[in-house]
Amino acid sequence: MRILIINGPNLNLLGRREPEIYGRVSFEDYLFHLRKQFPQHELSYYQSNHEGCLIDKLQEADGTFDAVVMNPGAYAHTSIALADCIRSINIPVVEVHISDISKREPYRQHSYTAEACKAHFVGFGLEGYDMAITFLG
Repeated sequence: MRILIINGPNLNLLGRREPEIYGRVSFEDYLFHLRKQFPQHELSYYQSNHEGCLIDKLQEADGTFDAVVMNPGAYAHTSIALADCIRSINIPVVEVHISDISKREPYRQHSYTAEACKAHFVGFGLEGYDMAITFLG
């Protein structure tokens, strides 16, 4: 299975950004783990801090990849445009959040994008990506 992992804003700072919440491992280092853990899948990775670029990448993934694992970061709580895009493509999207958004600030507790996804894994740290890939098959 060809799976695209998409990370949204500020996730390029994993390992440095608020390590008490997000841990001390960069996503590039964790991606190495994922590729070893799931050799049967072709895992590609994309990160952007820009909403439109994330939408473009989701649209490009449709028909090129079999599925998407996406951590939209803060856009989960604000972006109807990302949610609409997820609903518009023909491949499954699974949402991941490293922290438990239900226990964060009130404005982080609702995810518009999760409503459009096939599943979501929240609060499991980086292992949420493993769970999403396992869910996809």
